[in-house]
Amino acid sequence: MAANAISSPPLTASSSKNLVFAKKTVLLPSSSCSKILGGSRLASIRIKRRTSSGEKGFGVVKCMASAARSVLPKALLFDCDGVLVDTEKDGHRISFNETFAEKGLGVTWDVDLYGELLKIGGGKERMTAYFNKVGWPDKAPKSEEERKEFIASLHKRKTELFMALIEKKLLPLRPGVAKLIDQALGNGVKVAVCSTSNEKAVSAVVSFLLGPERAEKIQIYAGDVVPRKKPDPAIYLLAAETLGVEPSSCVVVEDSAIGLAAAKAAGMKCIVTKSGYTGDEDFVNADAVFDCIGDPPEERFDLAFCGSLLEKQYVT
Repeated sequence: MAANAISSPPLTASSSKNLVFAKKTVLLPSSSCSKILGGSRLASIRIKRRTSSGEKGFGVVKCMASAARSVLPKALLFDCDGVLVDTEKDGHRISFNETFAEKGLGVTWDVDLYGELLKIGGGKERMTAYFNKVGWPDKAPKSEEERKEFIASLHKRKTELFMALIEKKLLPLRPGVAKLIDQALGNGVKVAVCSTSNEKAVSAVVSFLLGPERAEKIQIYAGDVVPRKKPDPAIYLLAAETLGVEPSSCVVVEDSAIGLAAAKAAGMKCIVTKSGYTGDEDFVNADAVFDCIGDPPEERFDLAFCGSLLEKQYVT
C-alpha cells in the first residue's frame, strides 16, 4: 500500500523560507502525518534547510504516531555495539589494540581500518579474517587448531579490557536508549539484546550502563550462542523462539547494514539508528532510519512509533 501524499508541515514565516527536503529522508507512515492527535508521540524527519547565505543545515519536521491506536510489538530487540552505546571506535578498537600490544604482535588497527573490519561480524572472526589477509604474526602458532585457540585467548583478553572501560562508565548510553527500554518494559513488551559481541561484554554494557533493575528484565543473546553470526538471521530467530513470540511481531533496532540484513532475513521490522561507523552504509531495506532514538525534546521516535511499523507501510 503506497503512502498517502504528505502536505508541507506547518512552518513559521521565518523558518519556511528557502526550505528544501533532503534527497534521502526518514521513512514516513502512510497516514500518521495527516492528523494531529492529542497525547500522541512524535517521530522526526530530517530535512535540509538552505539559509540566506546559501549554507545547508538540518532541521526536524515532526510526524505523529498515535499511541492510542497503535498496536505494540511483542518484543523489542536491540543490537548492542553502536545501538545501546557507540562502542566501536573508542571501546572495542582500543581494547583490541591494547591486547595486540600486550602480546607484542606489532599490530595496530587505526580508525579507518577498523571501520572496514566491522563488515565482518564477531571479534574472533574479525581477527581471523585480518590475519588470513595480511599474514599471521610471528608469535602466532602454525596449525589451524592452535590458531583458533590463539584467537580465542586474544579475544578473552580483549573482552577483559573492554569490560574495564564499561565498568568505569567511560562510554555513555546513546540518547533515548533508556527511555525506549523503559517504555517497552512498562507496557509489557519483552526486551532483548542480540549481539555478535562476547556475552560477558554485552552483559557488562547492560548491567553497568542500564542498571541492575533493567538488566534483570532484559534477555541477552550474544557471542557464540548461535553458530552463524550476522548477517545470518540465526540470533534474531533464536530470540523470537525463546521469548515465545512470532518474528513478525518483533521490532529490531540496529545500526549497521549487516544487522539490518539479519533482522529482515528473520522477518522482523527494523529501525536503523546510524552510528559513528555506519553513517554511509546502505539502509534502503530499513523500515525507518534515524540518527538516534533521542530523548525529549529531541526525541526521534518512541514505542508507539515502533508499534506503528507493524500496521503501516513506509516508503521513501
